Amino acid sequence: MTDGRKVISKNRKAHRDYLINDRYDAGLVLLGSEIKSIRAHRVNIGDGFVQEKGRELWLMNTHIAPYEQARHFGHTDPRRPRKLLLHRREINRIITRIRENGMTAIPLQIYLERGRAKVEIGIAKGKKQYDKRADLAKRDANRQIARALKERYSTD
Repeated sequence: MTDGRKVISKNRKAHRDYLINDRYDAGLVLLGSEIKSIRAHRVNIGDGFVQEKGRELWLMNTHIAPYEQARHFGHTDPRRPRKLLLHRREINRIITRIRENGMTAIPLQIYLERGRAKVEIGIAKGKKQYDKRADLAKRDANRQIARALKERYSTD
């Protein structure tokens, strides 16, 4: 929890599969039962993406489980599109970036800030397979270096 944020769900595949360029914080238009499910950590954003519809941005394919205690007023479709709330200038900037070749917008995390659910979206470009392998090799090399340094200084 940083900056008054309570992180509910993270997209753990985002940094592995994409190069994240820009980040934006957006509000979500939710039903009452959806915010209750989010507070209960019953949300999955792993397959989510942001799509433009009529000069608005929509969060697609994110799963918010139906709230069990909500009767007939609860949400019935867990993967329904949810409108994102941003300033017009940010929306225009994101739309122009999405229209670029190879760029997409993905949700990075859903968090609560002052009782309101927000989503952090990132403008990203998909990594190629060789980029992923290079990242793995670099991470392994750094681990080996850290292990060697720890071993060297722990024996002294």
